[in-house]
Amino acid sequence: MVRKNLIPYSVYLPAEYHERLRVDAKERKASSIVREAVIMILDGGDVYKSAYNKGISDAAEVVYACKEAQMVAVNRRDIGAILAEQINLLEMP
Repeated sequence: MVRKNLIPYSVYLPAEYHERLRVDAKERKASSIVREAVIMILDGGDVYKSAYNKGISDAAEVVYACKEAQMVAVNRRDIGAILAEQINLLEMP
């Protein structure tokens, strides 16, 4: 998932979970934990498909964020973005 496609959304959590997320927020993980959980739930009950799509999304994000891949351009687009788009096409509908 490319960060520029993310839209902020707020939720109300029980205090216990809010505190646990605050701990993870210090390590910059809270948003991704909530985002991944919501995506897996909304993608449906198929755990395999959700996990597979999560793996594809993570792989695309790693490629997109690679500084070396951002340094190489093809037709004025960095190769990281091009490859990330191609990887995302592997997601299951």
